[in-house]
Amino acid sequence: MTYLLQFILILATQLTYFRIANHYNIIDKPNQRSSHTKVTLRGGGIVFYFSVLFYFLLQGFQYPWFLLGLTLIAGISFADDIKPQSSKLRLLIHFIAMAFMFYQLGLFELPWYFTLIALIVSTGILNAYNFMDGINGLTGGYSLVIVGALWYINTHQVSFIDNNLLYALMIALLIFNFFNFRKKANCFAGDVGAISIAFIIVFLLGTLILKTNNFSYIVLLALYGVDTVCTIVHRIALKENIFEAHRKHLYQIMANELKIPHVVVSGIYCLLQSLIVVGLVITNNPYWYLSIVVLILGVTYILFMLKFYRLHKSN
Repeated sequence: MTYLLQFILILATQLTYFRIANHYNIIDKPNQRSSHTKVTLRGGGIVFYFSVLFYFLLQGFQYPWFLLGLTLIAGISFADDIKPQSSKLRLLIHFIAMAFMFYQLGLFELPWYFTLIALIVSTGILNAYNFMDGINGLTGGYSLVIVGALWYINTHQVSFIDNNLLYALMIALLIFNFFNFRKKANCFAGDVGAISIAFIIVFLLGTLILKTNNFSYIVLLALYGVDTVCTIVHRIALKENIFEAHRKHLYQIMANELKIPHVVVSGIYCLLQSLIVVGLVITNNPYWYLSIVVLILGVTYILFMLKFYRLHKSN
């Protein structure tokens, strides 16, 4: 009954937000970074935040400091979707939000360098998620794979989080994907969606890593991580400003230059990350598996760019 109630609440929230976004013209207009050509509602990923809020209210007010951090980061991200905010303000709010999350995780009880490493990794993941949110279905589909993998680990390998939180997230992701994972998306995640789900996944992964003392679980984000890092290195090699908008990610070249449909590209990313998850389960997450996966993905990225980057350059 609780899951049905959550489904109804999240679906009602999504549909209500569509009406609000239509009324207040909260839209995503194509620009030089975009891989889409039509104006579409922005901010549909706000349901990721509300799924956690509903979980908090229905399941005994668990993880309050995490929810407080998520509220801050979703708030500033939604404000940025409506009207661009100062980068300094956004960064400040991000750091405060992560401080609340780290307090929930108990990181401040560990040596200071653990907090520093966590801050660097967390900031990288949040930015990677924002960079990779560019085509229909990618954010929602990829996140569903990760949350599904975390559910399997939590249920069959090591219990590290309340499963009800994972169920709430999967319900929200399925609803969002229904409206986004299609040829003509009804909405985009927006910063509020991409940054919020990234923040949530950082919390879940952080909880798992701290529970097991096994950093190799970061392989759950291997595909996003390699694409983002390799793209940044590539742009530095080209002597470009890495903070300027661009369309040089591997998935963007697949969608824009090779004209592969968005849902197909997103499906490929989801399938590849699913295969990585299967390998993780089979190998029981040793560090050598993480190294092999990163190496294979890195070599694949280089070979792809050697063959197809010329198409982007000519365009």
